[in-house]
Amino acid sequence: MKRTAGFYGRLLFVLLVCAFMLVPVLMSLLAGLTRNYFQGVVASGLTLGWLLQVWAAYADTVWLSLRLAVACAVGVVMIGVPAAYALVRMNNRFSRAFEELMVLPVAMPGLASALALLLTYGQYGAFRGSWLFILVGHVIFTLPFLVRPVMAVMQRQHLPVLEEAAASLGAGPLQRFFTVVVPNSRAGILAGVLMVVTLSLGEFNLTWMLHTPMTKTLPVGLADSYASARLEVASAYTVIFLLLIVPLLIALQAINHHLARGDRP
Repeated sequence: MKRTAGFYGRLLFVLLVCAFMLVPVLMSLLAGLTRNYFQGVVASGLTLGWLLQVWAAYADTVWLSLRLAVACAVGVVMIGVPAAYALVRMNNRFSRAFEELMVLPVAMPGLASALALLLTYGQYGAFRGSWLFILVGHVIFTLPFLVRPVMAVMQRQHLPVLEEAAASLGAGPLQRFFTVVVPNSRAGILAGVLMVVTLSLGEFNLTWMLHTPMTKTLPVGLADSYASARLEVASAYTVIFLLLIVPLLIALQAINHHLARGDRP
């Protein structure tokens, strides 16, 4: 098939967009592996010293962020899947108003949501100083990102018909929910979990307002590293962040792809 000038023009445009997006990331990764970035890679050489230094200083923030992301995903699934099911089954003016209200924390600035949590629960000292306080903020912020895709899948699967068939065979409400609703909604659940984990790991504004010196997360630690005198420290922290999150995103995306096609993971 003959290539036209329009094809090469579009290809060049795509390559330029990819370079515009990826080159800054690659430069940041390279800075984290260079002895002295301002002297140049060739002159100063490569090293893993900055990575080891950052890991020694900020390893706790990494484990806390992973724990927060997993706990947030579990909490959002436990709340969001039944909520999505209830909204789909109700399908009236009240459910639509509640759905719009649920998106309010996303529309509000993260600092405003954090301030509301501080005013409401900040007087409880032990709770305020624990990572569970940040978890509450993450659950509130990420909940709509699971409910929306789960609702879309439930509406597409015609669940009332499937539930009626299960009820005719003697299945009770709970049995229908766990054996009919959840399996038929798994693609939406996995898509929502992917989004929730990603947002929880990278969320900064709300977390910065809620954290304490003992509950720093990855983004907060990254901001601290940017305040250091060395560009290499911040870039090395970025390398660690990407090494943790990219394999996780690839794995979750692969699972979601298989489930969307109806395959088993």
